[in-house]
Amino acid sequence: MTSGIISADVSAEGGINMEERVVIVDDDALILKNANMTLSEAGFKVTCLKSGRLLMDYIVRNPIDILLLDIRMPEMDGFETISALRAWEKDNSRDPVPVIFLTANEDSDSEAKGLSLGALDFIRKPFSSEALKIRVRNLVDLIELQRDLHREVDRKTAQLESLSLHVVHTLAKTIDAKDAYTNGHSERVADYSREIARRYGYDEDRQEEIYMMGLLHDVGKIGVPDNVINKPGRLTDEEFDMIKTHPVKGAEILATVSEMPGLVTGARWHHERYDGRGYPDGLKGEDIPEEARIIAVADAYDAMTSHRSYRDIMPQDKVKSEIENGIGRQFDERFARIMLGMIEEDTEYKMHE
Repeated sequence: MTSGIISADVSAEGGINMEERVVIVDDDALILKNANMTLSEAGFKVTCLKSGRLLMDYIVRNPIDILLLDIRMPEMDGFETISALRAWEKDNSRDPVPVIFLTANEDSDSEAKGLSLGALDFIRKPFSSEALKIRVRNLVDLIELQRDLHREVDRKTAQLESLSLHVVHTLAKTIDAKDAYTNGHSERVADYSREIARRYGYDEDRQEEIYMMGLLHDVGKIGVPDNVINKPGRLTDEEFDMIKTHPVKGAEILATVSEMPGLVTGARWHHERYDGRGYPDGLKGEDIPEEARIIAVADAYDAMTSHRSYRDIMPQDKVKSEIENGIGRQFDERFARIMLGMIEEDTEYKMHE
């Protein structure tokens, strides 16, 4: 034990090693020897260390399933060691190692402190071999049960997310199908919005949120008569008022989706203007939610680059000019500039319906 480490890889029944890797940290050589022997014979892969400092060196390169940690040790006691361990785990995005404290104390304050620092159990010293095996095995079984539960939750969550996205895509296509001239509009707006958000610096979760907002930004058109949406000529004031109801209708529909409250943002405010002359609420500048300002640019771009009953796809230079002219009036300059950058990169003008 001159190195401060004892390793054992002893297995029970047929010589097949158990997966559970137990590390024991104690400055008492006799405790290390007895615990090593007991747990190795029970089928665990055991590593023994004589100090908290050695543990901190060890975890950098070695996985641990369970840690048995003495409280009273020189240099770093058990409380200091678990605190250092938790800080390292947080800094390195590691899951917390389950910790059982080894203690000769009957001090309830020490137990309370250990639990507050993240220990799961205490084993009193001196311990019997049978008690040590049972306590460690029970903890292993509990951890495995928790892992199984997390895996099942993750699997079900992935299924629900996949189903939800499928439902949203289907709904978006249904909305677009109402308008003979905007096939695929919602998905393109969602794609453009996500790309603007990515370039602006949104993390992946927020990018996906704005993508979903973009997919459903026009959901309120479900409540607008088809003959108004598909009218080939100029709309009357009354008909335009009908069109202008779709943001509020959309927000009312999406307000019932409590799992994704942000969807309301894209639906209600994507027709607000930066100068305050938009609808339905006449919001201005920074009062307009950021996601809605992004969707507004993406929505306008797709409207200009899609076929209409009264015109073909607009030339790219004209689209660029319209967005430039809309900066500070219709659009937030930050997001309009990002859209302009995307246009500059689209040298073959592929970014259209």
